[in-house]
Amino acid sequence: MTVEHVSHWLQPAFNDPVLDAQVSFRAALKALAEPGLVQGMDRALALDGLQPATYALCLAFLDADTPLWLAPRFDTAAIRANLAFHCGCPIVAEREMALFALLDEPELSDLSAFDNGSERYPDQSCTLLIQLEALDGGSLLRWRGPGIRDVRAVNLPLAAAFWQQRSARSAFPRGLDAFFAAGQQVIGLPRSTRVLFNLEEAA
Repeated sequence: MTVEHVSHWLQPAFNDPVLDAQVSFRAALKALAEPGLVQGMDRALALDGLQPATYALCLAFLDADTPLWLAPRFDTAAIRANLAFHCGCPIVAEREMALFALLDEPELSDLSAFDNGSERYPDQSCTLLIQLEALDGGSLLRWRGPGIRDVRAVNLPLAAAFWQQRSARSAFPRGLDAFFAAGQQVIGLPRSTRVLFNLEEAA
């Protein structure tokens, strides 16, 4: 893509690149520290199918050292151009190479190729940035673990296949951390959180 073509697709990211990135990064960390609680993330605009919270997560996390895999829905000229310009992150075609993955709901039935880290380097696993239409409306599940006092009820609109895939990729400290974004809100799900379906542990 030529410089002229890239500039054609560019649009502003954060109004205040430093402050807004810091605020968004802190909100994302809080989402992981308090799993299942909705956090506001309203410092970015929407971008060609990316909702504001999703784009803010990208702007806060991605840089030249964070290879990104894009779901087909988000693999557009505008998204590629803006992520390249504002984040500098390399876009990879192989899921195994990604440190971050930008996903929508149709991509959640198979997480097998994403790196879930190693026993020696569990921190090198892929982080999932998942855009949903809403952060509620699904089956009510109970979350337990660090950052949760006793139990937290969460009803993300996700199919059972996602929880099955997450369980298959979990072998703490290995696992996949995830953020769910919709509109200007985000929910974090770290690998340390246990997700209970009725009386059974789902992930």
